[in-house]
Amino acid sequence: MAVTSKALPATVRATRAADRPPNKYKQAFPQYAAVAPFFILFAIFGAFPVLFSIWISFHSWDGIGQMKWVGLEQYNYLLSDPVFWKTIGNTLIIWVLSTVPMLLLALVIANALHNATRLRSFYRIAYFIPNVTSVVAVTLVFGSIFSNNFGLLNAFLQSIGLGKIEWLTQPWGIKVAIATIVTWRWVGYNAIIYLAGLQAISADVYEAAKVDGASSRQTFWRITVPMMRPVILFTAVTSTIGGLQIFTESRVLFGDTSNIGGPGDAGLTIVSYLYQSAFIKNQFGYGAAVGWALFILIVLFSIINWRLIGGSDDERLTKRAARRAERKIAAQKAAHQEAADVH
Repeated sequence: MAVTSKALPATVRATRAADRPPNKYKQAFPQYAAVAPFFILFAIFGAFPVLFSIWISFHSWDGIGQMKWVGLEQYNYLLSDPVFWKTIGNTLIIWVLSTVPMLLLALVIANALHNATRLRSFYRIAYFIPNVTSVVAVTLVFGSIFSNNFGLLNAFLQSIGLGKIEWLTQPWGIKVAIATIVTWRWVGYNAIIYLAGLQAISADVYEAAKVDGASSRQTFWRITVPMMRPVILFTAVTSTIGGLQIFTESRVLFGDTSNIGGPGDAGLTIVSYLYQSAFIKNQFGYGAAVGWALFILIVLFSIINWRLIGGSDDERLTKRAARRAERKIAAQKAAHQEAADVH
């Protein structure tokens, strides 16, 4: 007579249940439940808007009515839209005017902070404060500085015998004003990042350069800059991403919703044009197409920065220079030890 599982003693059934491998899904459920809120929020507020923006870029939609499938017409019009190409030119000019001097100035400031002996913590905080200041408040202050009639900058120029400049009405004046705001806000942030990179460089390398008779300028350009290349690459890529998405500065500087780019659209950036198309003219499909064109530009310029700054040949040269410096330091230490042993 066969014995069923129900007829088995309770101790035997408990032993067999204990011998079965544990259910990995039940074991991992508490961990998945702990991290689930992040993924749910990301799916709702992150992944879905991205996917939906791709979908509406192929439609004509005013945000309320029925969507109309138009295929690639939004992108075809984008390529022939003169305003869009003008926004690309404006954005690239402002990006160059702000990013290049900002990164150079940040590197110089970081080098000065690295060599400072007094009030080092105070200077670090002072340079970082602009980054945590409200960009709207900063833009309003700089708007008064660059004001055509009563601006502090024009008052200074007139005090030294120069004529005033129409900063907020001339195309180049508008771009310089926006680039100055961006530079002032982010130079301290990048300086702190460069300072962290400088502190990771061994002091023995600088000592070897000093023994070889290298000047401060040679040490900066031939040792500091090459060994800071990965950090410079990071700041260049992040500055490119942020520089191509400039919006708040021009939007606050020219508060008129009918002309958010200022006179002649000289301050109209790509994101400003996206905002104007989608939320002022209610052309959400075209605004989504502008957004994806901006994404392609950011990827393209990030790759260019990677190739120019972070090339493999440059990395090999930097490592080779570091190895030469280490060998030279070892030889000098051996020579000093040998001289000490003789004496």
